[in-house]
Amino acid sequence: MPTPDRTSLAQIVEAAREILESAGMAGLTMQAVADRVGVRAPSLYKRVRSRGDLIGLVAEATVADLAARLEAILTGTDPRKDLTELARAFRAFAHAHPVGYRLIFDWGPDTAKPDQASFALAAAPLLRIAADLAGPEHALEAARTITAWANGFLSMELAGAFNLGGDLDVAFEYGVARLADAFIGTRPAAIG
Repeated sequence: MPTPDRTSLAQIVEAAREILESAGMAGLTMQAVADRVGVRAPSLYKRVRSRGDLIGLVAEATVADLAARLEAILTGTDPRKDLTELARAFRAFAHAHPVGYRLIFDWGPDTAKPDQASFALAAAPLLRIAADLAGPEHALEAARTITAWANGFLSMELAGAFNLGGDLDVAFEYGVARLADAFIGTRPAAIG
């Protein structure tokens, strides 16, 4: 097995993220991570103090991954299009990493809340779009409304809670378009 010096913290966190997605929170153990990175479990404690700290690192890495994906899709030319693309990227992320998504949006007793700076980075693209749609004075409120709607939709979708039939892709696109319409419709007219 490699020595702990050959196993980076980044490798440990990435292995933990993979285990989280494949085995859930219960399967995310120090032993499982050690097995994945090829060291003995006690060696992990030279890089990570506890399972709780490891979960916190996984949450931070998940938020950072989401932030990078959201930042990458912005064009800055059309806020409606940017909102649509951002919402689609957010949804795709939730589907690709459903357990990680729940980790960062549903803190339970054995999860750790990512720090505020991480969330600020993830929220920055949405705040820019929200400012363009609703005006800078309402950007935070608009961003929170969009996030609450998207998180509610995705939480229900991931849980299989939409039981009335219909096309969820159409419903998602409809919701995003209506949000954009609502914010544009409430923005004060430009003076000038």
